[in-house]
Amino acid sequence: MSDAAGWERIEGRGLPAWYDDVKLGVFIHWGPYSVPRWAPRVPDIQELLRDGGPSRMLKENPYAEWYLNTMQIPGSPTQEHHEATYGADYSYRCFSEEFSRQAETADVDQIAELAQAAGAGYVVLTTKHHDGYTLWPSDHPHPKLGTYGSPRDLVGDVDRAVRARGMRTGLYYSGGYDWPFNDAVLTGPADSVLAVPADPAYAHYAEDHIRELIERYSPAILWNDIGWPATTDLPGLFSDFYDAVPDGVVNDRWAQTDLKRGGGTEAVVRGVAGLVQLVWKLIPAEHRELTFPATPHHDFTTPEYARYEEIVTKKWETTRGIGNSFAANRNEDPADIVPAHELVHMLVDVVSKNGNLLIGVGPLPDGSVPPEQQAPLRALGRWLHENGSAIRGSRPWLRPAATASEGTELRFTLTGTDVNVITLGTPTSRELVVPGVSAGPDALALLVSTGQPLEITANDDGVCVRLPERLPVSPAHVIRLSGQVRAHALA
Repeated sequence: MSDAAGWERIEGRGLPAWYDDVKLGVFIHWGPYSVPRWAPRVPDIQELLRDGGPSRMLKENPYAEWYLNTMQIPGSPTQEHHEATYGADYSYRCFSEEFSRQAETADVDQIAELAQAAGAGYVVLTTKHHDGYTLWPSDHPHPKLGTYGSPRDLVGDVDRAVRARGMRTGLYYSGGYDWPFNDAVLTGPADSVLAVPADPAYAHYAEDHIRELIERYSPAILWNDIGWPATTDLPGLFSDFYDAVPDGVVNDRWAQTDLKRGGGTEAVVRGVAGLVQLVWKLIPAEHRELTFPATPHHDFTTPEYARYEEIVTKKWETTRGIGNSFAANRNEDPADIVPAHELVHMLVDVVSKNGNLLIGVGPLPDGSVPPEQQAPLRALGRWLHENGSAIRGSRPWLRPAATASEGTELRFTLTGTDVNVITLGTPTSRELVVPGVSAGPDALALLVSTGQPLEITANDDGVCVRLPERLPVSPAHVIRLSGQVRAHALA
């Protein structure tokens, strides 16, 4: 078990500037689950959890990448779909074989091209999800399944395609769950803890994988999920990663839980978890959310299908799919896909509060991304082409948000010493009054997308910017204020 002394070895390390600057990444969930690509059409994971509790969330899980788990839950929509479509005796292993066959000729450059077109600075690829299947031919076979992964080095091929287009590669790994290792099926809240393998053999296997990924691919990001085996010297692993990749970053989901050390037993865990499910509706809403325990050291936190309301000093990265699933889900409706204007607003909001956005898409086994997933990302890229200077390389201002006098929501970022005022939508008046802002006589205003200077005057409530008679059609407009611009208290 890692102790405080071990963590001291890597404390005090600053966040690499590149990660703080890029603001946008694309998350790729790709594996055997991409073959059935099915999950129930339900609300996003946070809403489902708040309303129904952990048991309902697991049974009706909207994540198609959880297909192996949900197909084994009696009476679940996924089990009913699986039996009706493939038959009760059709195993998940058949999906892995079909994925391997189709992925052998997949054009991975189309994945990298989409990320570049979206304006992303990095791509995070799922090297092994909870189903245990690896996207690279590892030298370390699965302890229970033997050789279980892609014969083609999909990790290496995606990495090369991403780097060739000027982006960085992050590698996701499921350290907390490997369902085939311990035949885990999560049906209730207790399983979320008990499904983490406690066998030292799994700890060695997972660490060997991570070290192999570092040695072969030198990823810019190590993105672990759920947790990590308790017996690993995690500070030592992080230290070796930073030695190999000096400007690399790690996320927060590496928490090490040891039930035996804490005096817990399966009976105690199941008893407490059962009580939690029973009184779920009585728990305050702010505590009925999907969260992940954090390890003592991390470079950024990772809220899922969630965002913060204020500026957070510690760097964070919100992650979600372009729909309600990270992997491709043929059962999703177009209404489940984030519209282009909402995706732009989401990125602007996250960046104004010191965050990055990691947006997920799910390729089909042949590497193609469904057009309905591509469209919002390409639209985001077009917006960034004109307005990216207010996002990339920016930092939070003194406050993240305000509302203009005519009702338009505003977000603020800082580019150098200039303040970017970003409208979420198109203002209904040519006189945009920005509250809580003071501007000196030398202050200037500029519409970033066109470079057009704008008239700016003082106002009792803030500053008034006179907009052009016709603004370009855009989901958000950036007005850059330079000169003596200060914040003051909002009325």
